[in-house]
Amino acid sequence: MKTEHFIYWWNLENLFDVANSKERPEWLQKKIKRELKGWTSSVLDKKIANIASILEKLNGGKGPDILGVCEIENEAVVQRLMDKVGKVLNRTYKVLHHNSNDKRGIDIAIIYDTKKYTDDGHIFTLEVMKRNATRNLFQVNLTTIAGNELILIGNHWPSRLGGQYESEPYRMMVGEILSYWIERIHDIKWEQNSVKNPAIIVMGDFNDEPHDRSLTEYLRSSPNIEKVKNSTSHILYNLMYQFLGGKFGTHVYGNEIGLLDQFIVSKSLIVNSSNYPFQVKGTEIIHYPEMVKGDYNTPIRFSRPSRRDYNPKGFSDHLPIKLVLEE
Repeated sequence: MKTEHFIYWWNLENLFDVANSKERPEWLQKKIKRELKGWTSSVLDKKIANIASILEKLNGGKGPDILGVCEIENEAVVQRLMDKVGKVLNRTYKVLHHNSNDKRGIDIAIIYDTKKYTDDGHIFTLEVMKRNATRNLFQVNLTTIAGNELILIGNHWPSRLGGQYESEPYRMMVGEILSYWIERIHDIKWEQNSVKNPAIIVMGDFNDEPHDRSLTEYLRSSPNIEKVKNSTSHILYNLMYQFLGGKFGTHVYGNEIGLLDQFIVSKSLIVNSSNYPFQVKGTEIIHYPEMVKGDYNTPIRFSRPSRRDYNPKGFSDHLPIKLVLEE
C-alpha cells in the first residue's frame, strides 16, 4: 500500500520571540531592540494564532507531515507554534533547529510528525560567509515508517537588499556551495550504503526566481525533466517553473509576482522506478482567501507594531508551498 507525504515550506516573516526574551543573546538584543518595540506576548500570541490557523487547514485539515520554515528566531517560539497546532490536530511535532549567526537572529527550522518519521539524531549546517554570515544551509535526514530515508535541506538565501543584481553574487556563491554539498551527499551515501541516488529535497526562500543564474548555473537546477532524468551528474529538478506567469506567486514586490520560495528535488524523486521509493505527485502554492489581497494576490503580512504596515489580522509576506510525495 502506498503512502503519501505532505511536505510544506513557509517563510513566517519575522517570527520573533518576545522583546525581552531570555533566549536571545545580548548582542542580538541590542541589535534588534528598536525593531521589536511593541512586540509583546500578546502580539506574539496573535501572530502564532494566525499562522496556526493556516497550518491547521493544510492537508485537508490534517496538517503538515513535514514543515520547513525560515525567519524564525529560536526553537522555543517554533515549538510553541507547533504545540498549538499539534493539540488541535492530535499530532506531536518535533522541531529541529540550529542557532545561526545571522545578524538579525533569524534561522531555519524543519519540523516533523513523530508518529510518521524519525531523525538520525544529527543536524548538518553550513554557514556561508560573505561580508557577514549568511543564514545557514540546514540539513536533516528523516526515515519513514517504511524505512526509507528523506534528506531535507532548508535554505534562506541572501536578500535582494541593495538591488537584485548588486546582491546576486552572494546568492550565486551559496548556490555553488550547495551544489558541492549535494555532490558530497551522493558520495557519502554511496560510500556508506551503496545508495546511488538518495532522495533529496531542497526547499526554501531563495530570494531569486527559478530561472535566475544562482539556481540554474550555480545550483544546477533545471525545468527540463528529461535532462534531469538522463543526466549522469547530479542536476536537480525545479518543481516551481509551472507557476511562472500565473496569478499566484509566493511573494509580491510592488506589482511584481515572484516565485522566491521553491521545492527543488533530486533525480530519484522524478524517475518512476522500483529502485527509488519516492515519487513526486504534486506541488502547489497555498493561497486561502484570507491570506491574499488585491489584483496581484499579495500575501497579507503581519509585520511588526514598530512599522506602519502592522496588521494583526495578517500572516506573512510569503505564501506557503506544498509538495506531495508518494512512497
